[in-house]
Amino acid sequence: MHNLYDLTPNDLTQLLTEWEFATAHARPLWRHLYRDLATELATIAELPPKLLARLQAEATLGHLTAAKSVQSQDGRTNKFLLNLRDGEQIETVQMEYGEGPQTRTTACLSSQVGCALGCVFCATGQMGFTRNLTSGEIVAQALYVARRCREQGQRLSNLVLMGMGEPLLNYEAVMTALEILHNSAGLAIGAKQITISTVGVIPGIVRLADEGRKYSLAVSLHAGNQPERLAMIPAAHPWPVAELLAACRYYTEKLQQKIFFEWTLIAGKNDSTDQARELAELLQGIPCQVNLIPLNPTVGFDGQAGDTAAIAAFRNILAERQIPSSVRQRRGIEIAAGCGQLAVT
Repeated sequence: MHNLYDLTPNDLTQLLTEWEFATAHARPLWRHLYRDLATELATIAELPPKLLARLQAEATLGHLTAAKSVQSQDGRTNKFLLNLRDGEQIETVQMEYGEGPQTRTTACLSSQVGCALGCVFCATGQMGFTRNLTSGEIVAQALYVARRCREQGQRLSNLVLMGMGEPLLNYEAVMTALEILHNSAGLAIGAKQITISTVGVIPGIVRLADEGRKYSLAVSLHAGNQPERLAMIPAAHPWPVAELLAACRYYTEKLQQKIFFEWTLIAGKNDSTDQARELAELLQGIPCQVNLIPLNPTVGFDGQAGDTAAIAAFRNILAERQIPSSVRQRRGIEIAAGCGQLAVT
């Protein structure tokens, strides 16, 4: 059984060729999937009856259903617990930013059921790893949010691979999904409106550069030296800080675009001015921006977020050394929809 959400435009054309139907039928089928956001094959009226019957017999739309949804107090963040076909579940988040005509909606997508990297402050890492998602399961999350946006008179404009899992350890499925979601005949999410967040999987970063994939890249650094980083990210052992920074330099030089570094600020752990100086020294010469993320609470970690004064001092050190930074806007914390809070228990 073919999950149509797994198929790129070329894959869909090849399937029609194998079935001995005109490839011209791929265009209206694609439009119904990604412009009309169809949830049933029977609603696709432009296709020949024989092709529609074949699709109904041998293909499926792998759309996802929600076991639960919760909304933040300000109504601008929604978190969905989505059911997968094998009984597993994942969390996906919808976030609104801006006002009026400038409103934009971002979907935070998961790439794995759980995560094997075990970042100590991350709820997903605390739950462990079950399996990779398929490309169709990643696509289906975006379509779920896109349908909700349509109901609200909005459009899904941005994607972040910052949900459950490490995207670059599920490279093929993630890239196939992004090819589908980026396609101009479908959801048409621009490459600069798509961000891949990684804990620093060096082979994946190099591969992104070599393949010319100009999505935005965010690297979760959190510490400026290997011992401190391993204390927070035990699975980062294969990717030493020096080698990781070399890969990031290669990425920026190859693609001629900046890179984002994410730094979760934990009081007394990595929020000192000395650590800010160490970070600034590491990043010299790399076109970048540092995203500072006050720690979000999780059940399995008793650390505290850096306070306002510590964050300001940290930013000042970076600014003195010409390293731009921003503080991540905290969204949906009370519903556990913030960075590092997604989990299925």
